[in-house]
Amino acid sequence: MRVLVVEDERLLAENISRMLKNEGFEVEVAYNIGEMYRKVEKFSPELIVLDLMLPDGNALNEIQEIKAELPDVGIIVISAKNTDLDKIIGIELGADDYVGKPFNTRELVARVKAFFRRTKGLKEVIRYGKLEIFPEDYTVFYDGKKIELTSKEFEILRLLAQRPDRVYSREQILEELWKDEFEVYDRVIDVHINSLRKKLGKNWIVTVRGVGYKFSKKGDTSVESDGTERINESNESTSH
Repeated sequence: MRVLVVEDERLLAENISRMLKNEGFEVEVAYNIGEMYRKVEKFSPELIVLDLMLPDGNALNEIQEIKAELPDVGIIVISAKNTDLDKIIGIELGADDYVGKPFNTRELVARVKAFFRRTKGLKEVIRYGKLEIFPEDYTVFYDGKKIELTSKEFEILRLLAQRPDRVYSREQILEELWKDEFEVYDRVIDVHINSLRKKLGKNWIVTVRGVGYKFSKKGDTSVESDGTERINESNESTSH
């Protein structure tokens, strides 16, 4: 999936490019309108992230031209001109989305993903290194190999991985995932966690003694920088 970022603020352009590449996108950067057209011809982007105020002109005037020549190419506008009227004009000219500055780069990345989900059938994926979690399909892959999980194991993994480094107590996990089910004891969480560790490796899910569990983005290391201990299945002791 090819994305062209057109932004004259170099640090912002580099930050957007880096985060998109980390999510698996092919990315090129242009810093003005002229360079944008050269990159469009050579790179054939599927989506253009387009700043409007560029050194060689207002790119708002280019949206219709791009869409006329390349109707299948998506355009997400990023601009400091972010009144409701500005957004309406941008969308009416052919932009697929409009993000006002300043913005959180993660939000922009999420909007890029949403565009490809709508147009290319891209599935949502939670990815940390070689670990890939597909929430829609209830599937997990590690290093390209599918890991077979029960539905509850998957739901626990998804819950923790969506908020890495947030500590969840057993009671919070029960409330989130078991809801109206009765006669479920918090010890069942420990059983599922042990099973997940056996299938994925013990370092992805961290035991915070006396509190609960959290997901670590650094699943290939053995000790957290804050001193939190990961407990092996064979000698795990938990407190309630």
